Amino acid sequence: MSQQQASTPVSPLRRRMLDDMAMRGLHEDTQCNYIKSVRNFAAFLGRSPETATSEDVRRFQIHQADSGVQAPTIKNTVSGLRFLFNVTLDRPDLSRRLVLARYAQKLPSVLNVEEVGRLLEAARGPKYRAALGVVYGAGLRVSEVVGLRACLTTVDL
Repeated sequence: MSQQQASTPVSPLRRRMLDDMAMRGLHEDTQCNYIKSVRNFAAFLGRSPETATSEDVRRFQIHQADSGVQAPTIKNTVSGLRFLFNVTLDRPDLSRRLVLARYAQKLPSVLNVEEVGRLLEAARGPKYRAALGVVYGAGLRVSEVVGLRACLTTVDL
């Protein structure tokens, strides 16, 4: 935690959660994210999260969805609140109420036959055309292409 945060008064609940996270060796960034999640939940409730009910958890998640909070942020919030409920408060009943948001599935863009033909024709020479054809045909990633080495051997016939 930063120097400024360490000098401000800390609630007993936050202190207990910080101790629990430190005991488990959670990274400082993770600790900050978890504390932020609990702070947002407490601000939504208008009271300590210790007094939360399953209906409060449900309303908070509906509020997040209605506010346009993105799936990765909801996932981080769920992780922080699960830690709070399972470890710090020993209230797994509330943790089970948390729902993860689904990520929108992104499909990769694929070149059509004409685009592949134009790509191969744009190569400077037969050597580059052959290399592009192999790379495309094998479905290699850029990082894999960079690692390729030409192995030219002569075969005596």
